[in-house]
Amino acid sequence: MFRAVVRLSTSGVRSLARIRPCYSAPLASRCYSHAKVETDEEFDARWVTYFSKPDIDAWELKKGMNTLIGYDLVPEPKILDSALRACRRLNDLASAIRILEAVKDKSGPHKDIYPYLIQELQPTLIELGISTPEDLGMDKL
Repeated sequence: MFRAVVRLSTSGVRSLARIRPCYSAPLASRCYSHAKVETDEEFDARWVTYFSKPDIDAWELKKGMNTLIGYDLVPEPKILDSALRACRRLNDLASAIRILEAVKDKSGPHKDIYPYLIQELQPTLIELGISTPEDLGMDKL
C-alpha cells in the first residue's frame, strides 16, 4: 500500500514539474453593461417610493428593509422616515424598532451616525408614537 502512495505522489509531482507552454494573447476588454448608473437622489427616491406604497404589506416591508440593509450604506433619514410610516400603516411597532436597531448596527463603529439619524427622525418618531430602543432600555440588555 505504501508503494502505491509513493507511486501516486511521484506521478503527481512529475505532472506539476512539467513545463507548459505559456501563450499570451491580447485580451479584448468589453463593457457589457448598458445600464444607467443610479445617482444617490434616484436611489433615495426609489426607496421612498417603495415604502410609500399605500398597499404595502408586512412581507414587502421586511423584504425591502432586508435588501436595503444588505447594501453597503446607512440609509438616509428620508428613506427611514418612509419605512417607519409604512410600519405605522401596518400597525407594526416591532418592525419599526427592528429598523432602528438595524440602522444602529449598520452604523457600526461610526458613533456619530446613529445619533444624527435619531435627531433627524425625532419629529417622525414623536408623531408616530415610536420609542427608540434606548428609550425602551433595549441597549442595556
